[in-house]
Amino acid sequence: EGMALPQKILFPPEEICMDWQQRQRPGAGLCNLGSTCYINVILQCLTYTPPLANYLLSRDHSQLCHRQGFCMMCIMEAHVRKVLRSSANAIWPRAVVRDLKFIGEEFEPDMAGDAYEFLRCALEAMQRACLSGSTGVDISSQTTTIIHQIFGGFLKSRVICLRCQATSDSYKAFLHILLDITAPSSLTTALEDFVTPKKLDGKYCFKCSKCEKKVTASKRVTVHCVPKVFTVCLERAADHTGKKISKIVEYPEYLDLRPYMSDTAGEPLLYSLYALVVHSGDTCLDGHFFCYTKASNGLWYKMDDESVDNCGIHTVLRQQAYLLFYAR
Repeated sequence: EGMALPQKILFPPEEICMDWQQRQRPGAGLCNLGSTCYINVILQCLTYTPPLANYLLSRDHSQLCHRQGFCMMCIMEAHVRKVLRSSANAIWPRAVVRDLKFIGEEFEPDMAGDAYEFLRCALEAMQRACLSGSTGVDISSQTTTIIHQIFGGFLKSRVICLRCQATSDSYKAFLHILLDITAPSSLTTALEDFVTPKKLDGKYCFKCSKCEKKVTASKRVTVHCVPKVFTVCLERAADHTGKKISKIVEYPEYLDLRPYMSDTAGEPLLYSLYALVVHSGDTCLDGHFFCYTKASNGLWYKMDDESVDNCGIHTVLRQQAYLLFYAR
């Protein structure tokens, strides 16, 4: 409702398999090529995203890809196969680091970077690769690629004029959500804050089409269509100085997204945690990234560059999480 229907489905959603098609021990660790821990954690979290790994292991993309030069989907396909099929304890993610500039202009191989920024750019690069060769595809159809079918959802923004009560709705596709944790001490309270109506006044006044002038309004953002994989960044940068919010924010192993939907009536929408990224360090501008992922054998592992160590769910749930990955 209110959203334009895609003219073309680029990847059929019924072909997405949310469960691992092959179960095995965890794959290789990743060598740090200088300051590449922020890249390694994202590569590992994406490698252990079951619907993405299933698709990449099928080689469906590379068999049909006619792209000359850089293709993020082909790179990820080769990387995931190498990690999960390798008998080595650790591999070098050289192809990713070699093509860093194509993934995001701000990244330098020998400079530290931010894991969330790398995730954002990696998903966008994969999305561009999926759209390669599809010219003149309308905006709605662009959200039907394999990447959007896995990570994508829609947010609904409803603005109510506080003068005449007229409502205005708009919709926006998302691949990940950034949450303010200045006040909240848990993921659920941060999500409650996210969907709480905010007042638009002063310089943020809303131009009401009915009143034909700028007015005070109320704006509420809700999750309108849920993704298959829900990716959240807990915003730990306090300000532009690199100061870090270092508190522990509680997050559950199982999350129900229903209370944060446009329509809160209906069955629970349950998600299960399968990966998270941790940043250790006093400021956001330095420090180290490592991650925890759930392998296809159902067990959790701490992945810190080259090392891959078995751990329990209690350890996983006690971290100073930065990024959280949940699957339906």
